Amino acid sequence: MGSALHLNDKEAQFPPSWYAATAAIPPERPRLKGRIKADVCIIGAGYTGLHAALTLRERGLSVVVLEAHRAGWGASGRNGGQVGSGYNKGPMWLERHVGKAEARLLWDLCEDSKALVRESVERFAPDALYKPGVAHGVQSAREFEHLKRETEHLAQHYGYTQTELFAGDEFRDLVKTRLYQGGTLDHGAGHIHPLRYALGLASAAATAGAQIFERSEAHHIEQGKTLRVQTAQGHVEADHLILAGNGYLPQIEKHYAARVMTVNSFIGATAPLGDAAKEVLSRDVAVYDDSNVVNYFRLSEDGRLLFGGRANYSVKFPKDMGTKLHRRMAAMFPQISDIPFDYIWGGTLGVTYTRLPAVLRVAPNIVAAGGYSGQGVALSGLAGKVMAEAVAGHAQRFDTLALLPTVPLPRGQMTRAALLTLAMSWATLRDRIGL
Repeated sequence: MGSALHLNDKEAQFPPSWYAATAAIPPERPRLKGRIKADVCIIGAGYTGLHAALTLRERGLSVVVLEAHRAGWGASGRNGGQVGSGYNKGPMWLERHVGKAEARLLWDLCEDSKALVRESVERFAPDALYKPGVAHGVQSAREFEHLKRETEHLAQHYGYTQTELFAGDEFRDLVKTRLYQGGTLDHGAGHIHPLRYALGLASAAATAGAQIFERSEAHHIEQGKTLRVQTAQGHVEADHLILAGNGYLPQIEKHYAARVMTVNSFIGATAPLGDAAKEVLSRDVAVYDDSNVVNYFRLSEDGRLLFGGRANYSVKFPKDMGTKLHRRMAAMFPQISDIPFDYIWGGTLGVTYTRLPAVLRVAPNIVAAGGYSGQGVALSGLAGKVMAEAVAGHAQRFDTLALLPTVPLPRGQMTRAALLTLAMSWATLRDRIGL
């Protein structure tokens, strides 16, 4: 069926996104040629791999990063930009499935993940423009009651009081659509320009001494005390390996591949809205909802609506990515239905059956993380950092993140897709009715 690495985009070229049009794309880095040795090899130069590289270099370990295309080319450079709180499962669900003490540790890690983004943007990528505020819209009274219980539970048991609850017209004053019956505004979450962030991390990792090789797809791993990672024109010999490719990781490690499958999502950027921007959002916040296919959107710095959603489970993008997506936007915001998309692009993310990240030690000297299921802007960087910590001999936070339950999926993209679609639809319904 082919790989998401090669089916939908030209080699080493960023997609025609608003992000790519508004970022300073650096010259290509060299390909790996011949033999190179390092303490740690990392596959994937997105948020996960780059944060791992930065952390390892801070500890004095030598690092080689292999990227099949360009640093930041994958989901890290083309996502919705939302730096969200928590996981796709709320704290009450996690308490039931992993225990109260463990759920609290996992929540604290999520708080660390947001802080990591804020600090990294300030330090490495100020042009990524971190802005606070993520709103969560719901479409029924039952969903609103569930959201209210979650908000109250976080405040009472976790001390998290940064979420503001809005009912009915109060929420519609913030997000100007009749589809939402209420929602929350999380002042502790935020949004960024994701590609500028990825490029800033890559520059910082290279400056710190990590060797990043582009157009250097890893296609075989030879395990052992000394690992050998083969590319088309060379190989890396390393003591440790970090798998950080998420939905774009080739099928080269069976334990990870069994738990993570690919889903495509699409984003359109309208023409600048001008004064009409206030008819969509009254504040500069990001928004998402609990539709079976999540809608997510925010305003760009030049006043466009960046509107995303419309997932599909085929590896291949549809020929027409924009028509149905624009129809979804127009149904939500008829007041801007005549404003076209100037940019439309797609990307591939990794998802799991439970919609929770898969964090695994797949061999004594190989760790992997991915399947962030739409929560990756914050969680992926944390995953990279804690994998690096584990490689350096401090595995406490890695072991905590590995408590998140994931299960193997059946083989075959179509079977996996059908099962995952059913699971995600049921999970959305269950969350709405509070089970």
